[in-house]
Amino acid sequence: MTGAVNAAARPEHHHADVSGGWLRPAVFGAMDGLVTNIALIAGVGGGGVSPEAIVLTGTAGLVAGAISMGLGEYTSVRTQTEQVAAEVAKERRELERNPEVETEELAQAWIDRGLPPDLAREVAKVVHTNPEEALRIHAREELGVDPTEQPSPWTAAISSFLCFCIGALIPLLPYLLGSDVLWPALIAGGAGLFLAGALVARFTHRAWWTSGLRQLLLGGAAAAATYVIGMLIGGGTPV
Repeated sequence: MTGAVNAAARPEHHHADVSGGWLRPAVFGAMDGLVTNIALIAGVGGGGVSPEAIVLTGTAGLVAGAISMGLGEYTSVRTQTEQVAAEVAKERRELERNPEVETEELAQAWIDRGLPPDLAREVAKVVHTNPEEALRIHAREELGVDPTEQPSPWTAAISSFLCFCIGALIPLLPYLLGSDVLWPALIAGGAGLFLAGALVARFTHRAWWTSGLRQLLLGGAAAAATYVIGMLIGGGTPV
């Protein structure tokens, strides 16, 4: 009864999923889509091209960028997981061939952290009675990874692809709705950057306005640079 009461009184807390492999590519994809297409549209707009050419350029940038981001994330995460799998397989072989050496190695790691030697060796021996748990702990101690919690390449690729599309669409939307001047696209893109930064702050527990302002300033700097380059190279009247 006492144990049940203590368990019920124990405070609960939950952590966000930091190993699922979707948040980083989603944030990176959205930010890259926003910055890439804002800068691209600002650049060609600064060069004085027609609204139709801007729509074509922005659409091509959206499609090409989204595919590139998706393929890049898939290849990157797939390579990472395959490398982890190869190292875990190597560790598994070592556990099978030299269990005593590996047991002492694990105990020594805990001793180095301040655990009493006798206790460290006793716990290491207990851990090695379960081969899969021993493999998991050795992987965490020696490789810094948990082999049971590796990110999915498909999750990363799809997250990056979709979020890039959403981000890249925002500055293009005013032109798709009939605008024939540049400033509505820049305002829409700036608003998207600020909102994306503010949303990221929800996961990092930082001030939403500072995160939003940071993204707005970085994206604005990129757009300003390409706008000036477009004016210098294009030689036309900015739209």
